[in-house]
Amino acid sequence: MNPQLKYTRLWLTLGALLIALIWYLSLTPDPPDTGIDNGDKLGHFLAYGLLMGWFAQIYIQMKPRLWLMLGFILMGVLLEVLQGMSGLRTYSYADMAANTTGVFIGLLLSQGPMARLLQHFEQRFVNLKKL
Repeated sequence: MNPQLKYTRLWLTLGALLIALIWYLSLTPDPPDTGIDNGDKLGHFLAYGLLMGWFAQIYIQMKPRLWLMLGFILMGVLLEVLQGMSGLRTYSYADMAANTTGVFIGLLLSQGPMARLLQHFEQRFVNLKKL
């Protein structure tokens, strides 16, 4: 875990809520329409990129990150299978590709300046709290 984070429990809880939201949006019979052609692919990409980037800020060692990456990719595949089985949504290889690409991009971005967004937020919050 990231020893620089003071509110790890909060960040993990918000991450769990993000996972729950992805499950809900993936399995609801009437998902939101982006109004963009193939906009759902963009949604898949952004959701899984955010998910990986979020948890990569909490788990900064590479081994847990690799397990998270594998877990999120498998979650995306499982959700597509469940969509296909439901009869209400379609099974899509393109959605799985968008999910997986999002996970990889989220992991890559977590190596650069975006790796410390939660840490920067905490520092600002703590500084405001002292005023």
